[in-house]
Amino acid sequence: MSNTHTSPQIPQVKAFFDEPTNTFSYVVRDPASNACAILDSVLDFDYASGRTDVRSADAIIAYVQDSNLQVKWILETHVHADHLSAAPYLHQALGGKTGIGAMITVVQDTFGKAFNAGTEFARDGSQFDRLFAEGDRFTIGNLEGHVLHTPGHTPACLTYVIGDAAFVGDTLFMPDYGTARCDFPGGDARTLYHSIQKVLSLPAETRIFLCHDYKAPDREEYCHETTVAEQRQHNVHVHEGISEDEFVRMRTERDATLAMPALILPSVQVNMRAGEMPPAEDNGQVYLKVPINLFK
Repeated sequence: MSNTHTSPQIPQVKAFFDEPTNTFSYVVRDPASNACAILDSVLDFDYASGRTDVRSADAIIAYVQDSNLQVKWILETHVHADHLSAAPYLHQALGGKTGIGAMITVVQDTFGKAFNAGTEFARDGSQFDRLFAEGDRFTIGNLEGHVLHTPGHTPACLTYVIGDAAFVGDTLFMPDYGTARCDFPGGDARTLYHSIQKVLSLPAETRIFLCHDYKAPDREEYCHETTVAEQRQHNVHVHEGISEDEFVRMRTERDATLAMPALILPSVQVNMRAGEMPPAEDNGQVYLKVPINLFK
């Protein structure tokens, strides 16, 4: 049995930033081998024209190939509502198994109904190679990873803990920016509070890698990395001393003021399918739906 709790492994982490969606993707590398994983990739998408592009994914592919890495996993922390996943494109180019939280089935059922997806849309998570649940373990070469189920933002949110690094998706932002919204279908502020406490129970020196940054007031640069200790002490929404009820009240009031993410409608339709587009219609054209007056 590994003694990672007393002497944590230290993966090498390379961040890629997509400024249009404020998204950080990561390549996580085992320093003792050429094995790696890719987390939360981005497929570039121009909503106005309906055109996709792969420049962000190609930057990851170039890095992986130039570094002579072997992709073991292509992982999603959740079904993103602010960008489209490039997982199928990366999988075709680089291999690797795809993975997401086992509660993806709840998200698929909710949004499958919302978008009136046809019978061809399986709602059992079978679009992914692996559905992860709390406590599940996986390896990236010699690196050991385990999974925390951290719902609240969405039912399927995961935190991947790989050595001394935790990839938290949208659960937490930089300490000066706070925490994830909880007003999407299946979201819940009280649940998020408990999920955050689970993350903050990791060792204080654990590195936390974020999926997004929006530059808090008075900060000029984008940031993607913090620590458990910094979050415990300084997170403006949930630092030590903030009670569960205080957090829920703050989060609920704040969420009521937020607009929907610009790409939520195309993103969810694609990401609930593991990054694949809906099937082409009888004219050979692929379409994304915009449900009218369905969401508040």
